[in-house]
Amino acid sequence: MTAEIVKRSSRGRTPQGEPNPIDVHVGNRIRLRRTLLGLSQEKLASLLGLTFQQVQKYERGMNRVGASRLWDIGKVLEVPVGFFYEDMDKEVANQSPRMFSIPDSTPAELSDNTEEVDLDPMHRQETIELVKAYYKIANRKAAKHMFDLIVAMSKTTYNNDEEE
Repeated sequence: MTAEIVKRSSRGRTPQGEPNPIDVHVGNRIRLRRTLLGLSQEKLASLLGLTFQQVQKYERGMNRVGASRLWDIGKVLEVPVGFFYEDMDKEVANQSPRMFSIPDSTPAELSDNTEEVDLDPMHRQETIELVKAYYKIANRKAAKHMFDLIVAMSKTTYNNDEEE
């Protein structure tokens, strides 16, 4: 009788010892929301009763965020827990720790388009800076006019050749 040995990844890491891509995604979402709210890592850490180094590790995916801690982070950042999993690529979602520890497990079907490019504007630094600048406008009536102008401009079509 032979016992089957199941190789488990160390603390949710990939077999190569790298942070799990899902943990990295969650960390990126924490950083995104923290940045949009204008909070420093130090301030978030203080609100959570942590050190800023721990927040850094969470944001990089180096340390996994437990369920109760993720709940607290969601409350402090004023988002539901599901926010941290939104916009996850299928390739990332298929790299859960279970996929590395169960022999012969195969990930769910990936989309046919393997060259998907992340076009989500919420992942761009430009978006974060724009949102932060918008909320810094003290005159809210002027901010509303700026918002209306941007929306109107986004609806217009023009020939790129004429722009130059």
